[in-house]
Amino acid sequence: MSWHRLLAGSTKYAVLIAFAAFYLVPFYVMILTGLKPLEDISSFEIWNMPKSLDFGSFREAWNQMDTNFWNSVRITIPGAIVSTFLGSLNGYVFAKWGFRGSNWILFLFVFGMFLPGQGILIPLVWVLQFMGLYGKVNGLIMAYCIFGIPITSLLFYRYYASVPDELVDASKIDGCGFFGIYRRIILPLSGPTFAVVGVWQCTRIWNEYLMALVVLGNPARAPVTVAIKNFSSMGVIPWNLQMAAALIASVPTIAVYLLLGKLFMRGLLEGSLSG
Repeated sequence: MSWHRLLAGSTKYAVLIAFAAFYLVPFYVMILTGLKPLEDISSFEIWNMPKSLDFGSFREAWNQMDTNFWNSVRITIPGAIVSTFLGSLNGYVFAKWGFRGSNWILFLFVFGMFLPGQGILIPLVWVLQFMGLYGKVNGLIMAYCIFGIPITSLLFYRYYASVPDELVDASKIDGCGFFGIYRRIILPLSGPTFAVVGVWQCTRIWNEYLMALVVLGNPARAPVTVAIKNFSSMGVIPWNLQMAAALIASVPTIAVYLLLGKLFMRGLLEGSLSG
């Protein structure tokens, strides 16, 4: 029996390692390409190790997009924080302070998740122009916050629906109001869900390209995703610079997952088991 278990366990890990290796192949190719000078890159030698370690592509890529990298930081942090807290408040209202028509409003919130981003670009530009925010970083942050509310509200609603109503009712009897219950009861229980929603929003905002390209026409204000695309705007595509820039741009999201990975998985499991 032990041999069967050993064989089954070995097979399972072998399959998982094979899938992980397959998934990491593009990352491996990106690293090799970023470490090569442009003249050593060809489609026939894409798998070959570089003749020597050359970090010049990373230095040049960083020098060309360092401003855009910090633009992404300034856009992502407030956008993720604001949309996460708004989603938390909305989920709290829908789960514990239901009112007439709240289910329909929640349905409309969820319906907003399925609106294609390409279809709302023109109305978005009109609204931002009317508000005087078109072409400004604050306008892009506001757009990310608004379009992040549907998914963040749904995720928090699913979790808060599993919180016993008796806790909320007892707090009301003790004299706690709307914000008192949220601060003393709901918020301390929300750590894993905040991790899930925060990581989701950080990743989504950091990697978003189309809305940033349309709303921010000035390359100096553009985030890092637009800057990476601008590397290929020349006649010859500098693959080593593009791969180096993409690797640099992926560092923050990888760091967020490494730091909050356990909370992220815990929040996903709790959200899937709730309700």
